[in-house]
Amino acid sequence: MRYKILGLLGLLSLASLQNLQAQVVEGYHLVWNDEFDHGDTPDTTKWQFEEGYKRNHEWQYYQKDNARIHDGILTITARPEDGSRIVEGKKLECTSSSINTRGKFEFLYGRMEVRARIPYSKGAWPAIWLLGSTWEWPSGGEIDVMEFYHKQGIPHILANFAYGTNQRWNAAWKSQAIPYSHFLEKDPYFCDKFHVWRMDWDEKEISIYLDDELLNKVNVDDTRNQKLGDYKSPFRTPQYILLNLAMGGDNGGEVDMSSLPVCYDIDYVRVYKKN
Repeated sequence: MRYKILGLLGLLSLASLQNLQAQVVEGYHLVWNDEFDHGDTPDTTKWQFEEGYKRNHEWQYYQKDNARIHDGILTITARPEDGSRIVEGKKLECTSSSINTRGKFEFLYGRMEVRARIPYSKGAWPAIWLLGSTWEWPSGGEIDVMEFYHKQGIPHILANFAYGTNQRWNAAWKSQAIPYSHFLEKDPYFCDKFHVWRMDWDEKEISIYLDDELLNKVNVDDTRNQKLGDYKSPFRTPQYILLNLAMGGDNGGEVDMSSLPVCYDIDYVRVYKKN
């Protein structure tokens, strides 16, 4: 038994070493991360949950129960409900989860990496994004490191930047939408795999990558707010992280309810600063 225990400890030590080695990025040092390897729900010292119906006329009701950790993976599940409950004046037909680091962690400049496997069904709208809190949205800024949804019936992966105009709640966008077929042509099994979304951000520019392929890039000087944001770029102010799985709504469109439940799996979130 003693040898079995020692062997197990050795394997655990090897796994821990490999995990630490994976976190090393040349020219950077790790400042914040979640490997989702403790507990069965997101760490509330790092994340907070959104609750209820939130935005964009989406179908889902956000709740804590739809985010679970198992074997080092955070899974956010969009589940069908039977519609028998009325919540906030609506029939509860779909639930999901949304978590963010507001008030717990935000950062200015650096690199963020998220390894995830996303759902591709009709109506699914998973996202990795950042928001600023210096000004009201959109003057506070929005960086969509990853969005997926169907545009005019065609699935796309998107990478976007938003900042403020002279009209309240009206954003200026610098967006790129890449047809999902582009990724399938390179790998027919793309949808079954985990992929790494990366954002590199400094005082001059922000670049978004998927598996090292550049998706979108913006010059920070070209993202100045108008009067509501003091004519400054939101991307020279700290931003916090959000992970969510929306269903339907303004961009998600019609939901294929027969495809539910659908899962959004996140392996890790890591934030680095340059040395």
